[in-house]
Amino acid sequence: MAKYTDKIELYDDRGRLFASKVPLEALSPLQNPAIQKIVSFVKQCVTVNLEGIEKALATGELGGKWCIIQGRSLKLDLVKNADSIADSLKKTLQVSKDDDTDVKVLKGGKHLLVKVPAKRLNAGVEYTTGVTSTAAALCCSIVENFKVSIWNADLIHSAVWGRYPQTMEMLGGNVSSLLSVPQQNEGMGYALRNVPCAHIALITKKNAMNAAALSSILEQAAMFEMGDAIGNFERLHLLGLAFQGLNGNNMVYDIVKENAKSGTLGDVVVSTVKRAIADKVIKPMDKLSSGYVPYTTDDLNLWNAYAAAGMLAGTMVTCGSARAMQHTPSVFIYFNDLIERETGLPGVDFGRVAGTGVEMAFFSHSIYGGGNPAVFHGNHIVTRHSKGFTIPCVSAAVALDAGTVIYTPEKISGVVGEVLSEVPELREPLKYVNEAAVSIKGGV
Repeated sequence: MAKYTDKIELYDDRGRLFASKVPLEALSPLQNPAIQKIVSFVKQCVTVNLEGIEKALATGELGGKWCIIQGRSLKLDLVKNADSIADSLKKTLQVSKDDDTDVKVLKGGKHLLVKVPAKRLNAGVEYTTGVTSTAAALCCSIVENFKVSIWNADLIHSAVWGRYPQTMEMLGGNVSSLLSVPQQNEGMGYALRNVPCAHIALITKKNAMNAAALSSILEQAAMFEMGDAIGNFERLHLLGLAFQGLNGNNMVYDIVKENAKSGTLGDVVVSTVKRAIADKVIKPMDKLSSGYVPYTTDDLNLWNAYAAAGMLAGTMVTCGSARAMQHTPSVFIYFNDLIERETGLPGVDFGRVAGTGVEMAFFSHSIYGGGNPAVFHGNHIVTRHSKGFTIPCVSAAVALDAGTVIYTPEKISGVVGEVLSEVPELREPLKYVNEAAVSIKGGV
């Protein structure tokens, strides 16, 4: 028996109907197999930069840029021998022959995509198992395959692990994960929120709908992990995931299409309010003496989901028309300001998104000027305040950007985004989450 009566119409990233009357809980991280698989892949999948290791060994630049050990170098043809390294790495990581270990050679041997077996992660309590076991196994594989002497084995370790453990993270290392080390998380349950929007945009091949979906999945899954999506608050986050992140009822797509040619952010607000009225989510109250008509709602959670979907549409219209990501904070501030004035109802996430926009504008545009939207994530001091509703918009904006920033997503993300785009569930989350929701709809 479903806990909630909500039924969602599922659409793809092109606005095509996928399935009707799907229970809301079929999209929950607690129920949806594809979302659980995505979260598992985030822990299991690790990237290896073989070209980076080869270059580091050849130049002696170990442990980060300009950290050169004079007089020490090692010339190994790692890229040319990527297949044999991959085979050895897989054998070392495997727990049993039939487990889910996988090592793929990409870009002519320059990169490896490693999937660490779930059994290794299940044997511990930390998600860092994926990176640590891959790095350790890779050292063993290179030393054994190339018969590296005991006197040079330390170079292999430094090229793979970077400056760790002298640094908290693997500074200058060539094994990477989407997840940052636990010490960089701002609190309990923040691991899935600590993924820069640059990674998300590149993993989804800069498809704005899928970028928003992947961000929303990670953000809202984190809400369950940190204890926010519990009890009375669970439905708030599930509806946000369904309507904003997963284009429920085709709302995001419809509003973008309606305003694509000449729409402004104000037009998107009007479209959002009209949709909410037509769907009976909000209704007008008595007209005030000034002529102003405030609105009310019997379902504040659903109104928040509608407003969140409208805000994502507003981000796509604004940033898409400029082909620039920098407008995101302005959208957060003024979409919510306008929708609150238009309806008298709270903006997205009850004011937290608007506040986030003010701080984000300061950090990225004002006297601080710390970075473009691609560097932000849900764990960032600026953008952590809104729980699940801000970062999907930022990821979509980064995907729509046409190269307007000095530090591009490609430069920020590097190998991680490029390699993990080879994982279909991460690259096209809408497709796989929809399919999984339909497969379990009868049992929810």
